[in-house]
Amino acid sequence: YVTKPFSSRELLARIRVWLSPAATNGASSLLEVGDLRLDLARRLVFVAGVEVHLMRTQYKLFEVLMRNAGKVVTHRQLLQAVWGKAYALETQYLRVYTNQLRQKLERDPSRPRYLVTENGVGYRIRTAEGGGDAR
Repeated sequence: YVTKPFSSRELLARIRVWLSPAATNGASSLLEVGDLRLDLARRLVFVAGVEVHLMRTQYKLFEVLMRNAGKVVTHRQLLQAVWGKAYALETQYLRVYTNQLRQKLERDPSRPRYLVTENGVGYRIRTAEGGGDAR
């Protein structure tokens, strides 16, 4: 956030800092769970090595879930992270978008291997061990 008035030099300096590798706090720019791979630096998604195109909102939802792989992310947490606080109770959005993600990410969307529903709570990306963090 830059307040007006600002110099172009200040804006460019802030952009350089934001884009620098240090801005990720040492976090890996590649998240992997089984056949799923999310390249945060390039904003690319792969399933079994094949690139999959996700729309902006699908990508944001998938990113939140992958960053929390193995952990249940509540409906409210997902809605606030992806759509904002005003949408914290709009769970039908999650049903629609998780279904879309399953269509693109799962071999058999009717029997999801990775994107699982935690009834009445939220969703999670199931890791190979059934818990834990993404590599």
